[in-house]
Amino acid sequence: MADTVSWQLSGFGDEIDPDPRVQIAVLQALGAQHLEVRSAWGTNVSDLTDQQVRDLRALLDDAGHRVSAVASPIGKVDIAQAREERDRLRRVAEVARSLGTRYVRIFSFYRPEGVQADAVRDDVLGALRVLADIAADAGVVLLHENEKGIYGDTPERVLDLARNVASPAFRLAWDPANFVQVGVRPYSSGWADLAPYVDYLQVKDADLATGQVCPAGEGDGEVEATVAALVAAGYAGFASLEPHLAVAGRMGGFSGPAAFGTAARAFARITERAGVSLS
Repeated sequence: MADTVSWQLSGFGDEIDPDPRVQIAVLQALGAQHLEVRSAWGTNVSDLTDQQVRDLRALLDDAGHRVSAVASPIGKVDIAQAREERDRLRRVAEVARSLGTRYVRIFSFYRPEGVQADAVRDDVLGALRVLADIAADAGVVLLHENEKGIYGDTPERVLDLARNVASPAFRLAWDPANFVQVGVRPYSSGWADLAPYVDYLQVKDADLATGQVCPAGEGDGEVEATVAALVAAGYAGFASLEPHLAVAGRMGGFSGPAAFGTAARAFARITERAGVSLS
C-alpha cells in the first residue's frame, strides 16, 4: 500500500438536517472538519441574510468547524436567464468569503425542451466566461458540477467548458453519480481528459441501469478507480459527501443522519484501501 495521504472530508450539511447545529454535529461525529453549505435553516445559500451568514459563521467558529465550499444554485436555470445570475453570483461570492471558503459550486444552464446542446453552446460559454470574470474579481473559484440535463453533463461537454472558459477561476467538481445518470462510466470515459481541471470531489454513486443513487462503491460510478487515480496524482483536497439516499431531486437531495452515516462509512472503506486518511 502507498504511504497514507490526507484528504479533507466534508459534506452537504442540508442532506443531514435543516439545522446547521445538527449538520455540524453529525459531520464531526463522522470525523469531518468541514461543511459544504447549500442551505441553512431551510434557506438556500443564495438567499441567506447577512445576519444568517453571521450566525452560521459563529456556529462554525464555536465548533471549530470550517466550510469547504458554498454549493450555490448558480447556473441551474435556463440559459435565457443567464444574465440574472450575475448579481446572484456576486452575492454568493460575498457569502463564501464571509464563511471562509474560496469555492463556489455552479452549473452550466438548462435549455428549452427539444433544443440540442450545440444550439446553446456559444451562449453557455459566453455566460460562464462572464461568471468566471466576476468570480476572479471577487477572489473565489467556481466549481462546475456535471449535472444531468445542463450543458455540461457529459465528459465531452464538460471538457469543452474547461478548455474554452479557460479561466483559473473556473474549475471542476467531479460527481461520479451524475455522470452515471447520463449513461456514462465516468472514470473510463472521462477521467483522463478531465483530471487536469478537477479541484474537488463530490461523493455519490449510482446504478447505470436504473439511475438510482447509492453509497460509494455500490454503483457504476467507478469511485474506487477515481480515488486511486487521485492518490496517484497527489490530490490533497476535499471529498464532499452528497449521498442523496432518501431524496434525489433536480434542486437537491436529502439523506438524514443515519443514511448520511451509511454513505460516509462506504466511502471510508474505499479510501482506507487506497491509503487515504480522511479528516
